[in-house]
Amino acid sequence: MSDILPFLKSIISVAGLSGHEAPVATLIEQKWTPLVDEISRSRLGSIHGLKTGSVSGKASRPSVLIATHMDAIGLMVSRIVDGFLYVTNIGGVDSRVLPGTPVIVHASGSGEELYGVVVMPPTNLLPEGKGAGAVALQYLFVDTGFTPNEVSKKVCIGDRVAFGTEPVEMSGGCVSGHTLDNRASVAALTICLEELQAKSHAWDVWALASVQEEETFAGAYTSTYQIRPTIAIALDMTFGKGTGSTDYSAFPIGKGVTLGIGPSMHPFLHKRFKEVAERVEIPVKDEAMPQYSSTDADAMQLTAEGIPTMVISIPERYMHTPVELVALKDIQRAGRLLAEFVASLEADFINKIAWD
Repeated sequence: MSDILPFLKSIISVAGLSGHEAPVATLIEQKWTPLVDEISRSRLGSIHGLKTGSVSGKASRPSVLIATHMDAIGLMVSRIVDGFLYVTNIGGVDSRVLPGTPVIVHASGSGEELYGVVVMPPTNLLPEGKGAGAVALQYLFVDTGFTPNEVSKKVCIGDRVAFGTEPVEMSGGCVSGHTLDNRASVAALTICLEELQAKSHAWDVWALASVQEEETFAGAYTSTYQIRPTIAIALDMTFGKGTGSTDYSAFPIGKGVTLGIGPSMHPFLHKRFKEVAERVEIPVKDEAMPQYSSTDADAMQLTAEGIPTMVISIPERYMHTPVELVALKDIQRAGRLLAEFVASLEADFINKIAWD
């Protein structure tokens, strides 16, 4: 079994906020290059890795696109007051967890990465009624320790602010850190590519590390249109069970992955994944997604004439916080399930797809 932890820790230790993914893209491209036959980047910066299938004739070879988004949520400097940086969100940031969080300010004025911390003013300095409970993002700010004059030379409006928490190996085979959504899925797709080195597969496999999923789905839309796969799979994260999250919408970590059911997912692909998981004894649970899946699948399914699409999810606790937590065994399971699914695709599988 692949030791994916060093790679995972490396990609959750760098920035790569939505729309500015270059730092993490470089690491992913280096890792994938020896695992695929061709690698390239789209005009928007998504990474495309192609592992060629065994069906003869490039024009007639079917392909499966496996999408994992590499962008991260974070913050952006919106105004500077007396050397303090007020921020707005990039993606779905929960302001309740921000005070006291270490961050890295990507200072465009000086080209530096500045250490900072998210803080809030004393309650008596907030507008009346705004200090009770969680403090809204508009009242929080980043303190870098520099004087106002120094800050004015280093930091500009629009500079990115990334979480600065370090990855931590937890008890029970878990890892915690920022940006596990969705770089844990990038790690799982890497495991899939490693497994496919020793497996025969008829179909071409496109590994996609997409940009801007947290904001626009731009990478999923454009890369799917460029590649035009026969079918597509989005690999993402779902909510892991913890205190106060015990209903059907959360899933235990360390107990396997989920298979999406809903409008963005083709039932025939769900059926095949269920069969493959049972055959190789990988635990899976069905996850109801009655409207949007809120993953790249929503974009991929609607590309061109329409692409039959599926969603696979890895449970994690504390999603969209600086201390997300996931079980390494679930990452391994997701990667192996993808590889086994790819290997199971007959050359004429697309002709078997039906809605009933």
